[in-house]
Amino acid sequence: MTPARLRLLLVIVVAGVVLAALATRARVLAAPAQPLPFSHQVHVEAGAQCLFCHTAALRSDIAGLPSVQKCVGCHAVISTEEEPIQDLAGYWERGEAIPWVPVNRQPEFVFFSHQAHLGVGLNCETCHGDVGRMTVARPVLRMDMGWCLGCHLQQPPEEVARLADCLACHK
Repeated sequence: MTPARLRLLLVIVVAGVVLAALATRARVLAAPAQPLPFSHQVHVEAGAQCLFCHTAALRSDIAGLPSVQKCVGCHAVISTEEEPIQDLAGYWERGEAIPWVPVNRQPEFVFFSHQAHLGVGLNCETCHGDVGRMTVARPVLRMDMGWCLGCHLQQPPEEVARLADCLACHK
């Protein structure tokens, strides 16, 4: 193979890798389709805090997604004439859970605890971005191992060994 063809092949391979990485990132950061339109911004502007709807975050590994009962608790009297709220009422009347699609997911082999992270003083925006200004919730960060380790390695020296141990996150 001539040097010119080798350089061309190298450029094509590098371009392919870059395009694949960009496509993967776009897919990872895309907002999943939800069963009902939901604006975090509207709810935050109305005074709702993250933990009002994601009640399990302080006492559990998962933050949890709001139940239809939680939503109807307010929307039995608020915005009842709007079509999405009427759709919400339909879930309630049928006794069905809202099939919310989680926005940020970790692989099955990763152990992540919202309780532990909130317990050390991190706030929701640290990982999830300014969700309170989002009309459609979407991931803002690619939450992969490198990203997690980047934060764990910046902790106080006496904590780094424990937080950098594989078993801290992989169960």
